[in-house]
Amino acid sequence: MMNRAKLLQRAAKIEALHYGFDHQGPLSSFDYASVRRGYQVYREVCASCHSLDRICFRNLVGVTHTEEELKAIAADIDVVDGPNDEGEMFERPGKLSDPLPRPYPNDEAAAAANNGAIPPDLSLMAKARHAGADYLFALLTGYVDPPEGTELLPGLYYNPYFGGGAIAMERQLQDGQIEYEDGTPCTTSQMAKDVSVFLAWAAEPEHDVRKKQGMQTTIALLALCALTGYYKRLKWAPLKTRKITYTK
Repeated sequence: MMNRAKLLQRAAKIEALHYGFDHQGPLSSFDYASVRRGYQVYREVCASCHSLDRICFRNLVGVTHTEEELKAIAADIDVVDGPNDEGEMFERPGKLSDPLPRPYPNDEAAAAANNGAIPPDLSLMAKARHAGADYLFALLTGYVDPPEGTELLPGLYYNPYFGGGAIAMERQLQDGQIEYEDGTPCTTSQMAKDVSVFLAWAAEPEHDVRKKQGMQTTIALLALCALTGYYKRLKWAPLKTRKITYTK
């Protein structure tokens, strides 16, 4: 049976609405303009605390930026590599094969910088939550004052979309916080929507290819079924319609 603590946690949590993101349709693809803006939000806001270990710069080529743009972005980052011929580690400019940089060298450093809480890696966050991008959007825009009589421990903030209502991450998005490269108005809801779409893509980079191949496979199977049915009728019709007569 579910214990009392889990029941209270579930009771204090509000389920996210279904916001109808473009990629959620059975034949729909990602809005790649939104994915690019979402990467900008991640890089300028989220990357200071959260890692994205499963994504390399090369994965973003043709998705958010061109190859040359991403080479320039990666080159701005110093990466520890090695050892060299002398057995020493060294720093070099980043390249496309490198993963996106981590904000902390290890979990201990992350916990020390965040009052004991370790910011989770966001690579699969959209898949790790039941409502996916809908949950992420609701969480990022759901910060409100706690209800009357609710007391939070120091360092916690109230968000009804988070289990238990108390979350260690304070509100991160504010209107006009960044300036989009394409001139899109930078509202809280727009940034939350874009970064949610980006994280949904990060969790399923193969999303569009899988849907395309699924449709191609479905069409091929339907064609094969039609041909099989036609062959069956052609092969068996003479046998099923034949008549046998006997003469004396």
